[in-house]
Amino acid sequence: MNAPPRKTRRTYNQPGHAHYLTFSCYRGLPLLSRDGPRRWFIEALAKARDRHAFDVHAYVIMPEHVHLLVRPKRVQYLMGVLLKAIKRPVSWNAKQLLIASGNTVWLRRLTVRRGARKVFRFWEAGGGFDRNLWSNKALKEAVAYIHANPVRKDLVEKPTDWPWSSARFWAGLDGVLLPMDPIPV
Repeated sequence: MNAPPRKTRRTYNQPGHAHYLTFSCYRGLPLLSRDGPRRWFIEALAKARDRHAFDVHAYVIMPEHVHLLVRPKRVQYLMGVLLKAIKRPVSWNAKQLLIASGNTVWLRRLTVRRGARKVFRFWEAGGGFDRNLWSNKALKEAVAYIHANPVRKDLVEKPTDWPWSSARFWAGLDGVLLPMDPIPV
């Protein structure tokens, strides 16, 4: 039986454009429902931002997916490279934790065959969703949508109650886990 075709993600690496990104955990599993993996994600995002020169305008870490609003600073860039820099450390940390704890059940559950190789999957295969944004109106709408995600999923009453997003930063509150970059006017 033939496997269904993999989803492909189109990326438009346009200088000056922001990218509204969404990517999911493998099979929609709630692999980001604990503080450890969430912190790994924050750390990976901060390091990738510094190393690959992009601004982070908004984010939310949900139990089974992530939304990001980023803007590369370089004229030439590849979103795939930026995503790899963000996602790979989280996956590596998860695999190392499972190995160290001897959790073979989850190691097997998150390992897939790619031909003759076995590949650990924290993230769903493919690049996820990527939409270019260039107008201030679209940027503001994306930020509002990102921050409202935990409210829509009934995790909190208001966006600033969810610590795993940039909502607290933009509201000027304490307890910010990752400072955001300004959105150009």
